[in-house]
Amino acid sequence: MIGKLKGVVDSFGEDFVILDVNGVGYVVHCSARTLQRLPKTGEAAQLSIETHVREDMIRLYGFRSDAEREWFRLLQTVQGVGARVALGVLSVLEPDQLGAAIATGDKTSVARAPGVGPRLAARLVAELKDKTPAFAPLDPALASLAGMAEERGAPGPVADAVSALTNLGYPQTQAAVAVAAALKAAGEGAEAKVLIRLGLKELAR
Repeated sequence: MIGKLKGVVDSFGEDFVILDVNGVGYVVHCSARTLQRLPKTGEAAQLSIETHVREDMIRLYGFRSDAEREWFRLLQTVQGVGARVALGVLSVLEPDQLGAAIATGDKTSVARAPGVGPRLAARLVAELKDKTPAFAPLDPALASLAGMAEERGAPGPVADAVSALTNLGYPQTQAAVAVAAALKAAGEGAEAKVLIRLGLKELAR
């Protein structure tokens, strides 16, 4: 099995890159994010690889990090999610963003992925929520606070701060997690303006 490839970018396709490794060109399928962030043609590149073997073919999937590859595997444990849908999810959400979305129950962000409707997004969140801590560096306390913020069950200042950050253009999940972290730092009873200021610092990291 192939676990990693290091070579030179030969060319790009719609959903794949051909990586030249010592004169052998490997066709490696990648998420849109991974393809966009690979070096230019002729430059060196390295990808973590997931190998799928079937009776009629062998297909390679490439990732910028081992974390992205682990999410690719984990997503496919959910019924109805194959390699294409998993890559679609990873095309719209970074691994840490995906972990935060699942931890906070943000079905809307997950549903943005091609091939993922509201029903499948709900199933992904429900089935992977307990597995997320092993894959995402998100404090469970923050996940709980962020979940309350997104469900509008949080205190007024928290909800107001999340609303302010989303109005500034930040995704709902990121805004909720940032405000949750701000609340943890400032303490209960913090005013919305304090949470907004600290939340913006969190988002700027």
